[in-house]
Amino acid sequence: MHDLPDPEITAENKAFWVAAGEGRLLVKQCGACGRHHHYPRAICPFCWSCDTVWQEASGRGTIYSFSVLRRAAEPYVIAYVTLGEGPAMMTNIVDCDPDALRCGEDVTVAFTTSRGGHAVPVFRPAADRR
Repeated sequence: MHDLPDPEITAENKAFWVAAGEGRLLVKQCGACGRHHHYPRAICPFCWSCDTVWQEASGRGTIYSFSVLRRAAEPYVIAYVTLGEGPAMMTNIVDCDPDALRCGEDVTVAFTTSRGGHAVPVFRPAADRR
């Protein structure tokens, strides 16, 4: 994996990064409208409620869109993945042949390490495809 910068950890997203360090992917869910959202924030972006809670995500998703970056020594993939819970997440796709990826492809979460040692969620093609 390429040299990832450290995440900017704030009071609002700290639980997300702590869980990532434990190998778990979290998303926020609104108690008022029931919708999940990502990037982690205290206020629901759909109904503006402050009644949001952390939920463990399934770790499954599908590729919504992606781009293969070939300027580095080794190509890498940046993508939007639609999580099983609904929200989209910008991430990297790893352990794949970039030329074989397709939008709509099933992926599962994995974790890699940033420059400073923080766990960062990435995705790889689902086991039945590899």
